[in-house]
Amino acid sequence: MPKSIQALREERKTIAAQIRSLVENHPEAEQWEDKHQKQYDDLKAAVENIDRQISNHEELLALTDAQEQHIQNIAADQDVSIDEATHRESQLKACTNAWLRGGVENLSNEQRQFMQQEVTRVNAAMGTQEANNGAALTHREFVARLLEVMKAFGGMRAVATILPTATGNPMDMPTTDSTAEEGEIIGESQKASEQDTEFGTTSMGAWKYSSKSIAVPFELLQDSAIDLESYILRLLGLRLARIQNKHFTQGDGVGKPTGIVSSASVGKVASTNSDVEFEELNHLIHSIDPAYRESGRCRFMFNDMTLRTLKDKKDTTGRPIWLPGVDVGEPDRIHGYGYTINQQMDDIGSSKKPVLFGDFSHYTIRDVMNLLMFRMTDSAFTLKGQVGFVGFQRADGKLLDVGGAVKALQNAV
Repeated sequence: MPKSIQALREERKTIAAQIRSLVENHPEAEQWEDKHQKQYDDLKAAVENIDRQISNHEELLALTDAQEQHIQNIAADQDVSIDEATHRESQLKACTNAWLRGGVENLSNEQRQFMQQEVTRVNAAMGTQEANNGAALTHREFVARLLEVMKAFGGMRAVATILPTATGNPMDMPTTDSTAEEGEIIGESQKASEQDTEFGTTSMGAWKYSSKSIAVPFELLQDSAIDLESYILRLLGLRLARIQNKHFTQGDGVGKPTGIVSSASVGKVASTNSDVEFEELNHLIHSIDPAYRESGRCRFMFNDMTLRTLKDKKDTTGRPIWLPGVDVGEPDRIHGYGYTINQQMDDIGSSKKPVLFGDFSHYTIRDVMNLLMFRMTDSAFTLKGQVGFVGFQRADGKLLDVGGAVKALQNAV
């Protein structure tokens, strides 16, 4: 019988504590020997096996938690009870599924009236007039669920500051460097000096992203047992999350957002083009001003292959630098800091930037809180027994700090 997630977490906590004790209590004056490494490797393998099992449980729990949070957000936003918010969400879901299966003609009179009320309400709240010609579906709650799905794919959305806006008009955003600012000592009854924060500005727009067309066979549309809205939502989220995360990570700002890698200055150049050493990570950490490090939000970012490499690294006494979190929610650590896995980060290689470190909350992602999704029934799809869908969503991203909140470790040429 499979273990419950609670049992798995308790088992992981026990093993993680053993690893932490093994490494942290090892005398620095003594060499880390093969017997210590063998014990560490066995315990680490056990933790990784439990993590895979927990991940399967957490994926299901995350979907439930996200839906509950979504209902709470609707209740707060519309100033209604949880029961009323749940009822409205159920109506929206039914209308969306009906529209996906048969277009606007497939909606009952009651559903059409409800959707018209929703369009009016959302337009009034956003101060805009959205397209509503029967071919396009747009409502804010669908976008909110889409963004929840996109965040679940990790990467930049997991650590950046998210700025939702009603429209996509260009915005002048302030860029600051607060590392040089400081207070003063003054005498009794003396006037305090003035020091204005020096703001720069950068413009954030809203690039239009397309999911590309999604072809759904007639058979799937006709199967009432299929939750078509969730199926389409997941495909939209997957496609939009991947391309946006790519740009938020590596974008050069030309016809796309400016990514974090492009914005981050080099904090340390590695000695080789094929590896990353413990001392180089230490130099990267200390290239970040303590004003940022002491915020408690600094962490590493790298891809999964780089994590595999770093898990084998040792400190100057030979002890492993990867340690698992002990309590639920406590992150695993590299060199004492948490980390985010982002598959759009470079692999280790010549002139590449495989590791970032810093406070990623200074990177801002702007989401325009409307989405157009079109249902296409032209001959290109009909002749294949399909109906097409395509979604458009607008977003931008930039690092709004110029004081070095995030820096990169770059491999040698």
